[in-house]
Amino acid sequence: MGYTTPGEWDAHYAGGNTFRDLGDAERRLLAEHTPPPQDGLALDIGCGLGALARHLAHLGYQVDAVDYAPSSLTVAEARDPSAAVTYRLFDIERDSLDSLPHAAYDLITFRLSWAFIRDRTRVMNRVRERLRPGGALCVITPVADAVPKDKRDIALDEDELELLCADWSVADRYDADGLALIVLRHSSPAPPQVACAETRRPSPHALSGVGVVVTDSVGRILLGYSTRGAWELPGGKNAADEHCLDTAVRELEEETGLKADPSEARLQAFLMDSTDGVPRLTAAVTVTTFTGEPTVTEPHLIHRWEWHEPTDLPGLAQPLFTPSAHVIDTVRPGLLTGLPPVHRYRITTADAP
Repeated sequence: MGYTTPGEWDAHYAGGNTFRDLGDAERRLLAEHTPPPQDGLALDIGCGLGALARHLAHLGYQVDAVDYAPSSLTVAEARDPSAAVTYRLFDIERDSLDSLPHAAYDLITFRLSWAFIRDRTRVMNRVRERLRPGGALCVITPVADAVPKDKRDIALDEDELELLCADWSVADRYDADGLALIVLRHSSPAPPQVACAETRRPSPHALSGVGVVVTDSVGRILLGYSTRGAWELPGGKNAADEHCLDTAVRELEEETGLKADPSEARLQAFLMDSTDGVPRLTAAVTVTTFTGEPTVTEPHLIHRWEWHEPTDLPGLAQPLFTPSAHVIDTVRPGLLTGLPPVHRYRITTADAP
């Protein structure tokens, strides 16, 4: 498929193309596990041509169905102009959830759309805030093992499914004719202290390196979910005689594809701690000006890159790599609590190179 923009999806639906029809197994499982309460409200995100929205209305929900492709909404409304379904042009990653018709919902659904969400952690945190007490979030998705390699981008693998279900006290998975139907309930409260983890014993060269806090135009922080099960900032080891700012922008491009100018990067501090008895020195660098979009360039190291709201970081279900947590704490002091000890040597304006 390979679609990544609203324009591509708009052309897809405008050209008369569809998606997999809502199957009998999906209908049965939804009726069994997400029955509507009295005056139940449902939000269908990425509604496409409206098949799921219409079924939820049939079950008894009042449904707000949203999509960022105008042509899909035109077709959906024409197929069944039901008063029980309200269609709205809406981009879940860019538009404010405050603009939705209702403040909270009994059921929120992503059918065949979650794989196309880029900043999944941030979206999940904002969406869970819109669930009514006792509400459920349902994701229906292809599974990577069951699709051809050229369809991998429309499916989730087991690691992605595990990440999806993290931080929910109930996460039930059902088979819906080859699709995974995930029902999530009762999200756990954010822990009072951030969890940290070491990912591996460093090699001798790993005594020094750089961690880069990259922020977008609204202050979100870029983190990668590593193959070792922790969230990490971009960064890595410095080459011999390499300035830490040069290391920062080199590693940033190598790991994410983002390009930055060393002259616009800022060295904030040097941090010293130890792991397995080996002293470790990390340069904390910030980057706010860059070009490009985050891309997984080293899949053997990083599963995915996501933009995170800073206030979400203390409640991440997976741990932060310890040096990354220390660097974030340098840039946003007081945000993270309960961190392991570190010696911090801040750089003043006069000290900066």
